[in-house]
Amino acid sequence: MAEEDYGCFVDWTQMGDLANSSGPSKLDVKDPVELKKLARQGHWAKNHKLRAQVYQQLIKAIPCRTVTPDAEVYRDLMGDSTGKKASSVIPLPDFVDGSAVPHYCLKADAVTTVHRVISCLAGQFPDISHCPALPAMTALLLHFSADEAQCFENISRLLACNEPGRRLVDQTFLAYESSCMTFGDLANKYCPAAHKLIVATAQDVVEVYSGWQRWVLGDLPFSHVARVLDVFLVEGYKVLYRVALALLKFYRKQKTGAGAGAQPSEGQKQDSAEVKAEIQAFVKAIGSSITPDKLLEKAFSIRLFSRKEITLLQLANEKSLQQKGITVKQKRRNVQLALNPDTFSSEVVSAKEMRDIWSWIPERFALCEPQLLFTTSTHGCSLNRFYAHVEGYEPTLLLLRTCEADVCGAFLSTDWEERKRGGNKLSFFGTGECFVFRLKPEMERYEWVVIRHPELASSIKAQSSEDPAEDEAPTDGQSSDDNSLPVERPAADPSNRLSPFLSARHFHLNSRNTSMFMAGNVDSIIVGGGEGNALYIDGELNHGRTARCTTFDNPPLCSTESFQVALLEVWGFQDAMASDR
Repeated sequence: MAEEDYGCFVDWTQMGDLANSSGPSKLDVKDPVELKKLARQGHWAKNHKLRAQVYQQLIKAIPCRTVTPDAEVYRDLMGDSTGKKASSVIPLPDFVDGSAVPHYCLKADAVTTVHRVISCLAGQFPDISHCPALPAMTALLLHFSADEAQCFENISRLLACNEPGRRLVDQTFLAYESSCMTFGDLANKYCPAAHKLIVATAQDVVEVYSGWQRWVLGDLPFSHVARVLDVFLVEGYKVLYRVALALLKFYRKQKTGAGAGAQPSEGQKQDSAEVKAEIQAFVKAIGSSITPDKLLEKAFSIRLFSRKEITLLQLANEKSLQQKGITVKQKRRNVQLALNPDTFSSEVVSAKEMRDIWSWIPERFALCEPQLLFTTSTHGCSLNRFYAHVEGYEPTLLLLRTCEADVCGAFLSTDWEERKRGGNKLSFFGTGECFVFRLKPEMERYEWVVIRHPELASSIKAQSSEDPAEDEAPTDGQSSDDNSLPVERPAADPSNRLSPFLSARHFHLNSRNTSMFMAGNVDSIIVGGGEGNALYIDGELNHGRTARCTTFDNPPLCSTESFQVALLEVWGFQDAMASDR
């Protein structure tokens, strides 16, 4: 073969059209923007040798630890294996968590080679404790390596990457589990229809999403995953999220298009393992209906936030897991069990409705149990008592039933005590993880408008470039409009913010009205602002108003814009893991 330097492990009879190299034979591009464009277009995808050379170039450019094992280390440890066949298969280490080596059009004995490489990696990287993606990543790079020592060096560089903020391969259970939670958050926000389908069909949504990495690195056919690798080596970990979200969208389209019928009731939900198996089977067979280019087109049509914002969300999820003591693999708790229908009691919503709301909240609270903090039926209609019972808790969930039997509410990310930072002045605070919703007459959630329209915000590239006056409250006389209240500046220390992923501080907003999340004083509580309030409730917790607001771009949440409160509840999030210990 013309590409024998980089194809010695390949079974060319399985390669189909990819066995016939075509297109450009060299690449001289150095500009990162142009390289990104070419990677997405598949510029080197039809020439095996060029693709291998580009991979070597991209991987050698990865900043690594000073002492990173290279090909010579491998040869010293394992001997020169050129032209030799491995005599036996070395078992994979436990940290791959049972992940098998995908064949990826490799020769039969090349799978044994992957085992050898991973065995050597395990010895050189003793800190790896959980890395299910390693067999797939090693098999992929072996495909484009001149020998197994080169493959070892390439994987070593991915594992040893030390560029700040750059993530390539999860190597601990904490990192892997937080990535699953982050994927759940992203699916919830950017694939609401598909997420709703998973919530309706699976007993445990988190368990289904725990397989997201395997969909991309393990289940995708070689022609598709190679195109993903083209872009991954240029753009990084965020590409995996994008592709997995695209797969979830295509799966939902296939399920609904196949005439799946009505969604199952609570008692008819499928076992989570069955849903995971269905998704895996769909991904494995995706080549019959969706081309690699179509998959990437869908992936990059999803308007995600920047890598920085997703990294901050990942860190928030890691911190949440650490606080719960979940740093090593353990038996997964069924998220649905966090809300026990036998013990849950609300005068506003049913257990099923509360579970539906639970599916909307950020993943790091998925293992928490609802804890009733305040209810007007017990504590009375007093705003002072409201604050006394809910301060010190974040996040909280506000539920409200009107005298007309409408039910609505809000997920509020920040402690109500933050209102005191503005003194006696009514000012908004909170983060973009806040959302409002209605359950009756129909169920609908309304998130921060910037999630649906990212063009309203751009990431701040450097703290020093911020305009210190940008979020300051207007001076007296500047504005008397109740819907243009000042936005409270969050704390300077990122670790002190509940949800750095969507903190308004990370954005230059075209309008202050797009970040008016929650506000309160002795006279009222408000959720959402700009041209109106999603919810306004008076100081006696007796009367309220609802209207469209700019922050959530919601319609009125009740059948009438002015309403009388029949009952109001506030729920907190109790750590179910802590209560088990």
